[in-house]
Amino acid sequence: MASAAEQLASNLNFAAFAKAEDLKKRIWFTLGALLVYRLGTYIPIPGINPEAFAQAFEQQSGGVLGMFNMFAGGAVERMAIFALGIMPYISASIIMQLMTSVIPTLEQLKKEGEQGRKVINQYTRYGTVLLATVQAYGITVGLESGTNIVADPGWFFRISAVITLVGGTMFLMWLGEQITARGIGNGISLIIFAGIVAGLPSALGGTLELGRTGALSTGIILAIIVLAIALIALIVFFERAQRRLLIQYPKRQVGNRMFQGDTSHLPLKLNTAGVIPPIFASSLLLLPATLAGFSDTSTLPGWANSILATLGHGQPLYMILYAAMIAFFAFFYTAIVFNPKDTADQLKKHSGFIPGYRPGERTAEYIDYVLTRITVVGAIYLVLVCLVPEFLISATGVPFYLGGTSLLIVVSVTLDTVSQVQGHLIAHQYEGLIKKSKLRGGKRGR
Repeated sequence: MASAAEQLASNLNFAAFAKAEDLKKRIWFTLGALLVYRLGTYIPIPGINPEAFAQAFEQQSGGVLGMFNMFAGGAVERMAIFALGIMPYISASIIMQLMTSVIPTLEQLKKEGEQGRKVINQYTRYGTVLLATVQAYGITVGLESGTNIVADPGWFFRISAVITLVGGTMFLMWLGEQITARGIGNGISLIIFAGIVAGLPSALGGTLELGRTGALSTGIILAIIVLAIALIALIVFFERAQRRLLIQYPKRQVGNRMFQGDTSHLPLKLNTAGVIPPIFASSLLLLPATLAGFSDTSTLPGWANSILATLGHGQPLYMILYAAMIAFFAFFYTAIVFNPKDTADQLKKHSGFIPGYRPGERTAEYIDYVLTRITVVGAIYLVLVCLVPEFLISATGVPFYLGGTSLLIVVSVTLDTVSQVQGHLIAHQYEGLIKKSKLRGGKRGR
């Protein structure tokens, strides 16, 4: 079966794609949904002055707002209806994952299968509404504190802006679920992907403009291109890297027949945490500078200003803390999303075992041993991918879009989407082979 799948995968071509009508419908649906998302990032919320807000945003674009603006596809700098983006939903999902590891009731729900997952998903939606409401209200208060940003400050503006921003987030959550169900790829990831990719042309244009004006030499621009290609190749290699543990199943007897034991593999990704560690690390590190930007720094004590200066983007302390926090969140989030004990219990339940290790506790200890060591390599990889662009940004002043986090998201989502397209094509070709075999069998029967 594996060799047949490999042969089909090697024979995938444009002719096979042209015949896959269901796949084409899914792709067109995905493109249409992403187009709706992009249109929404240009519709400002009612009651604000876009020009005044753009001037205020420009002063804070280097902080956490710049990162959120990147994930929101530029909606933050335009204060559009999708300014909150999909981040409240992602935050609520991560909080629910934490709670399922701590609260026994939620942990039991997680083990109940499809019904339990539906309940957890509903709780995640409630959490999304709560987080989005708090963030939206904070944004409205911040807008009112600005100069000439809000035309008519007051509770009417606050309520209407909160409803608009929360509604935009909930619509994006629904749109992402529709893409996952009726389109191709993971809908939430594709929305973030579309936001980042939409800003790449302007970022590249800004870099070329720096070269035209002489701020960047041609050699530096070529070095940036070569480094970006090398980082993309590195990300592809490590995101596809796995440590496969051999799983064996004993012989079993069904009636009077004896079936031979089977073997399979338990794949452990080198980077189980994905892009969550750099997102968390950069958000926490940029938060103090962003809060200081909205306050009067002259009223702060001297030691606070010194700390803020050392935590500035590109400073040595910032780089050290950034690397340490990425490594910490890599281990922390891996421990949340992958439980060796549950995996060992599932293997024991299905009579599977790792050769040389007793099923149960010994198997869980071995899986944890292997996972810890490959997570070390994964954390080093994440630190390298994220710090190299940071050094480049601080040394040359290239746009923020060329950061390691954006490259990680773009490459990871592309790999996942391409693999799903290949899966649909392989399934389509299998269906075609089955239909042909049935037709041949029918003709022979006649």
